[in-house]
Amino acid sequence: MPRKISWFTGGILMALLILFTFSVIGADRPIGASTYVPYFAGILFDMDPEHYEYLKEIEEAGAWEGVMLIGAFLGGLFMSIFVTKTFRFSVLPALWKERKNHSVLSRLFWSFTAGFVMIIGARLAGGCTSGHFLSGASQIAVSGLIFGGITMAVVIVTGRLFYKKKGA
Repeated sequence: MPRKISWFTGGILMALLILFTFSVIGADRPIGASTYVPYFAGILFDMDPEHYEYLKEIEEAGAWEGVMLIGAFLGGLFMSIFVTKTFRFSVLPALWKERKNHSVLSRLFWSFTAGFVMIIGARLAGGCTSGHFLSGASQIAVSGLIFGGITMAVVIVTGRLFYKKKGA
């Protein structure tokens, strides 16, 4: 039987992560992740930051965010294997099979499309949900709270529309 972590424990752990991230011994900056995409693209395509002003601007943040994303992946893997004991590898989750179809190509197409739209939106907004919502709301920034509320509403509407029962 998988163990669950209470919402309260999750909230405390998230608060500690944000406190550490903002602290001098941590990253000394707000939490965020989307800046890593252009930073990594600059490395991948050997783009010189001296010729690209944006790459020069994100040089420090992008390097730190890469470490944070690797840590988030490893932390999630650790939690799912050892703490909640819920780890399983699945290209087609049960809800996808139940509500959509059994096509691996369809699942991969929609996953890629959603991820692509999200990263374009994050770059247009000047940051990702973790930057705007987690860091903004933790600082009681009105823009972060508004963004979080709108994001939650859109998630609910999208989930209801995208995952409606077949034939409904």
